[in-house]
Amino acid sequence: MSSPSKRREMDVMKLMMSDYTVETINDGLNDFNVEFHGPKESLYESGVWKIHVELPDAYPYKSPSIGFVNKIYHPNVDELSGSVCLDVINQSWSPMFDLLNVFEVFLPQLLLYPNPSDPLNGDAASLMMKDRKQYDQKVKEYCEQYAKKENITNSISEVDSGNEDTSDEESGGFSDDDVAGHADP
Repeated sequence: MSSPSKRREMDVMKLMMSDYTVETINDGLNDFNVEFHGPKESLYESGVWKIHVELPDAYPYKSPSIGFVNKIYHPNVDELSGSVCLDVINQSWSPMFDLLNVFEVFLPQLLLYPNPSDPLNGDAASLMMKDRKQYDQKVKEYCEQYAKKENITNSISEVDSGNEDTSDEESGGFSDDDVAGHADP
């Protein structure tokens, strides 16, 4: 690769040409949302999430910023911000990795194998360790309530149409309680 910008273009294009729905924000390749389906044979299998991705100027030498936009109940995902606690993205990122690795390996592994000993969501971690059956039920409830395809489609199309400064009433029926990542005014 001759430059980080060429690599960024290639990685985003590979993601777009795969089975992922990618919606760019402000027509750039540094900031976009990806539709992500929970991995098969996991508690998250029925869920669909909008993942916000920001690529730093130094990508691929610096890791992407990854976050869940709609809520997910998981020990290693902050429920309010959607931030992800994943060593391979946060500490041990390598330019050998690309965006397909994030969506085909890293995020599925995160959902398949939660690590309650390194939590961003202490309540989820505690419940997982104390009562696995109740934890599993809560994960399924969150999938049912917050991770449905129609919610993601409505939300992604609004961002794509440039209406990202809409009020809560205009944001596809989501309230601050429904979508992670909204800051309090």
